[in-house]
Amino acid sequence: MKTKIFNPYIFIVILLLGCKKDFLVRKPDDQMTEAQVFADYEKVNKLVTDLYSDLHSRARGLAFLQHFSLSAITDECRGSTVENGQSRTFNTGGWNPSEQPGSGYKWADIYSTIRISNLIISGVRKYSTPDNPLNKGDLDIRRGETYFMRAWYHYLAARLYGEVPYIDFIVDPNGDLGIAQETFHSVVEKISADCDSAIALLPVNQTDPQFARAEKGTALALKAIVRWMAATPLYNGGILPNDTRKGKSSYHTRDNKRWEAARDAAKAVLDLRSENGQLRYNLYTGYGTNDFVSGSNNKVYSRLFQQFYDFNAFKQEGIFMNMNDKWEAWQGDNYPPSEGGGSRQQPAQEQVDEYEYIAPDGYGYPVYDARAVADGYDDANPYESVKRDPRFYRDVIYHGSSFRNAVRNTATGSDKIGATNSTTTGYFLRKFYREDYRPGNGVSFQIHYPLIRLPEIMLIYAEALNETGGSADEIFTMLNTIRQRAFMAPVPPAVKGDKDKTNEYIQRERRVEFFFENKRWFTARLYLEPSSTTQLTREQAWQSAGSDNDTRSRNFWPYPKCQRMVNGMKPVEDPNGKINIGGKTYRMERFYVATWVFVSPTHFFFPVMQDELIKNPVLQQAPGW
Repeated sequence: MKTKIFNPYIFIVILLLGCKKDFLVRKPDDQMTEAQVFADYEKVNKLVTDLYSDLHSRARGLAFLQHFSLSAITDECRGSTVENGQSRTFNTGGWNPSEQPGSGYKWADIYSTIRISNLIISGVRKYSTPDNPLNKGDLDIRRGETYFMRAWYHYLAARLYGEVPYIDFIVDPNGDLGIAQETFHSVVEKISADCDSAIALLPVNQTDPQFARAEKGTALALKAIVRWMAATPLYNGGILPNDTRKGKSSYHTRDNKRWEAARDAAKAVLDLRSENGQLRYNLYTGYGTNDFVSGSNNKVYSRLFQQFYDFNAFKQEGIFMNMNDKWEAWQGDNYPPSEGGGSRQQPAQEQVDEYEYIAPDGYGYPVYDARAVADGYDDANPYESVKRDPRFYRDVIYHGSSFRNAVRNTATGSDKIGATNSTTTGYFLRKFYREDYRPGNGVSFQIHYPLIRLPEIMLIYAEALNETGGSADEIFTMLNTIRQRAFMAPVPPAVKGDKDKTNEYIQRERRVEFFFENKRWFTARLYLEPSSTTQLTREQAWQSAGSDNDTRSRNFWPYPKCQRMVNGMKPVEDPNGKINIGGKTYRMERFYVATWVFVSPTHFFFPVMQDELIKNPVLQQAPGW
C-alpha cells in the first residue's frame, strides 16, 4: 500500500496563486507559515519561477486575445470568425467595461501577479531568506528578477490602461483598500526605480540553466521602453480628444527632457558589455545572401526565418523572450486552406503597403512615394514589378507567392478570397511559419515569442536622437544596420538631416520590423494616429475619392491610419496581366474589405473592468468609457 505524502510547499504555492482572484485579499495559510516558506531558498526560487510562468498569460504572445494576436485588432491583420470572432468584437466596438473577449492579460490578472512579486520582495527581506547553499549569490539574482518582474507587470498594465496604481507594498486587507491611479509619468518613474534595483542585482549574462530569465540588459531595456513611451505624443505634447486623465496637464506639454531620458536609457542597453568585453547584444546575422528557405522560390532568406528559431538569435538579440509560447498547432490554425489551415489572421493591405521597394539607385522607398512608378512599381503587379523589402516575402503569402514549393492562387480553389476558411484580404500570414510542418505530419516544435528584441531599442535610440537634434550619421547607422541585417537597401542619403522624413523612415521601419509582434496596437495610440489632424484629413480625402468604397480603395492610398477600415488586394483575370498562374494571367486590384469602429478617446485604452471599479471605488475609468 502506497502512502500519500503531503507536500506543504506545493500547498502554499497553490494558495498564493489562488489568491490571485483578488489582489487586495490575502488568505491565511494554516499548513505552512510565511516564515517557513521564506526560510528556504528553493521555495523562494519556485515562487520567482512562477512569476515567469505568468508571462504566458499576462504578456501574451501569438495569441494575445486568447485566440488572436493584437494584430487582428489593428491595421496589420484581419481576424476570421472562428472562436466566436473575438477580434471582430473589438473591431466592431462590441467590448465594454463589463465584457471583453480573452483572458489572462487584464487588470485583475496583472495585479494578481504583482501581488506575488510583492510577497517575495517583502518576505525575503522580513525573514532574511538564506542564499542558495550550492551557488552563492543566487538569492540576490532572484531578488533582482523579482524587482524586474514587478516593473514588467506594471508596464503591462500601464500600456493597456494608461494611468494605473503602482503597488509596491503588501496591501492590508483590514486597511484602506482604496488605491488610486497615478499619472503615467509617475508610474514610469517607479518602473524605472524598480528597474534600477534589478540592474544592481542582476548579472549581465544568465547562466544556461537560467536562460531567458531577466538579466541586467532586460531591466535596462524595459527602462528605455517606458522612457520612450513617456516621450511619445500620447504623454508628451499631444492632445487626446475629451481627455479626462488625471495627468492630462503634464501630457499636453512637450518636455524634450523626456526624449533625452529615452535616448540615454536606450544607449545604456546598446553599450552594455559582457564580462569578456564584448557587446552583450548584437543583431543576428546567421546565413548569407545565398541561403533561402526551401520551397520559397528563393524569396525568403533563411536568416529572416531563423531569427525566430535559432537559439543563437535568442542569445544575441533576444533581450526578453516568452519561451514555449505556442506549439506547432498554432501554424495550422493560420495556414491557407489548401494546407489544411483556417487562415485565422490575414494581413491587410494597410500593412503590405508599408514594405518598401528597392529602387534602381540602390535605396529603399515606400511604394507610395512620388518616384515609385517611374522606378518601375506597378500596383497591378505589386510584388514582382519591383523587389520589395525581403521581410515582406517572409511575412506574407500573396497571390503568386511560392509556399511549400507550390504557387499560391487566391483567384480559384480552396484559397480563393472569400472561400470557406480562406482569406478575406487576399493575403495569408507567413511570419513565424516553419515550412516543414503540415497538420498531422508528425512534426512537433515550440515557438518562442520575442517580447523585447534589440531592434526595438535601436529604433528608440534613433528616434530619440532625431527628436533631440542628435547626430544624423548615428541615426542612419541605427536604421541601416537593421535594414542591412534584413538584406534591405539603405535609407536614401537625401533624407539625412530632414527630421520629418527621418521620422517617417523610423516609424515605417518599426512597423515592418515588428509586424505581428503585438507592437502596432500600442504605437498607433502612442502617436495619436487615429485622432491626428494629418490622418483625419487623409480620411476625409479618402471619402471624397469615389462614389463607393471599392473605388475609394483603388483611388486613394496609402490609407488613413484611423483604424476604421481594412483593405485588400484581389487578382483579376486580364490578358495583359503580368502574373501568370496555371496558364492564366492576372492583374491585382485593390478592394475594400470592412469598416471598423474606432472612437476617440474611448478606444485609445482598454477600460477598467466594472468589477474592479466596484472593489476599488477610488479608481477612475479610462477616457470615454
